[in-house]
Amino acid sequence: MRPFQLSLFSLAVVAAISQSALASQQSESQGFIEDSSFNLLNRAFYFNRDFRNGGFNGAGTNASKPGQENGYREEAAYGIMAVYESGFTRGPVGFGVDAYGFLGIRLDSGGGRTGTFLVPVGSDGEPEKDWSEAGGVVKLRWSNTVLKYGEQRFGNPVVGTGDARLLPETATGFVLTSEEIDGLALDAGHFTAMNKFDSTNSDDELLIQYAGDVGDAISWVGGFYTPTDNLTLGLYASRVEDTWDRYYTNLGYTFDLGEERSLNVDLNLYRTDDEGKRLAGEIDNTDWSLAAKYSAGAHGLTLAFQQIDDEAGFDYIGFDGIYLANSVQYSDFNSPGEESVQLRYDLDLASYGVQGLTLMARYIRGSGIDSSGTDPNNAFAGADGKHWERDIEAKYVVQAGAAKDLSFMVRQATHRGTADQIDGDIDEVRLIVEYPLSVL
Repeated sequence: MRPFQLSLFSLAVVAAISQSALASQQSESQGFIEDSSFNLLNRAFYFNRDFRNGGFNGAGTNASKPGQENGYREEAAYGIMAVYESGFTRGPVGFGVDAYGFLGIRLDSGGGRTGTFLVPVGSDGEPEKDWSEAGGVVKLRWSNTVLKYGEQRFGNPVVGTGDARLLPETATGFVLTSEEIDGLALDAGHFTAMNKFDSTNSDDELLIQYAGDVGDAISWVGGFYTPTDNLTLGLYASRVEDTWDRYYTNLGYTFDLGEERSLNVDLNLYRTDDEGKRLAGEIDNTDWSLAAKYSAGAHGLTLAFQQIDDEAGFDYIGFDGIYLANSVQYSDFNSPGEESVQLRYDLDLASYGVQGLTLMARYIRGSGIDSSGTDPNNAFAGADGKHWERDIEAKYVVQAGAAKDLSFMVRQATHRGTADQIDGDIDEVRLIVEYPLSVL
């Protein structure tokens, strides 16, 4: 028998034998149509990444015109995301469906400037003028437990579909979520494919961020328990078939210091071992981060430390399948043997009379990177890599009127590293405008 077995229905068994402390969501169902919703999200996205001093943009090479290269990536696009979620039919077990349709329109791009993951690139090396995709799930609910199958967006510490570009990622498979016990949120699942940011289909295998399409499937089980308002505990186990077994634990606690002051401490720890055919190589890693955030009214100050173990570094499934504190706008600070420290400042200007405006600045420095044990043909192999990143972010959300909830965000990142540090030198700017509409 395989040493690690997961069942999609293990959480349902837990739910069935548990004494429920919550009212049943299914018993309060108003019906398939009555509880349904239909929402639209309009998003305009401009992305510019300068590789400094004419650095090579390998992803931005026009395949139809050999030699055409730019030292930067630059694209702009407009997207519409329509999402319909039905209610559940009445009765002990309710049935429903969710569906989505995404449309992307190129505003500005070029064969030598691609690679931002905003716009798909055709076989001729040129970015597409427009593209679309659609999908959905079927779902059933018993009490406070929901089972979904299909193409969907989902995230937890071991697998996460991202939303950091024009159109979000999706994954195909089963997801079971259960909230039968007060304060306990459980989930289990099995994904077999992922649809990436700049793709219009789910024919891809799982996306392992740096190793590429490796494992055929991921299975997981876990959840978070919040016994009090101040304490959060998390625990997950997962397997990427023939690649790795991964275990995750979290401890978060908030100290109430009074007078609008608090201190939150958050520990995230991953344990990863290679599995089966070892498609991503030998892995024997313990990786962790510890962050402390002091909040005082409108101000927040965070200090975080992160440690990456072993020669393999830390890889993960999907764009958001990492809960380490120093995974930030550009770099994840997850190279082999890397230690990194972050200092971050947040400011909410509502306290100063500017409702809806927030600011953030952070600085992260990583050192001790040892890639000498990697492939000797790796141009970035070295024993003492260092790098740093500075991020600045401003966001404004309209608070009232016809444009209520319209938001504007500017994100700027600067990254510098030594020659044997794989992330390279970049200056990056992202401009994002979003306007959500509730149709139903």
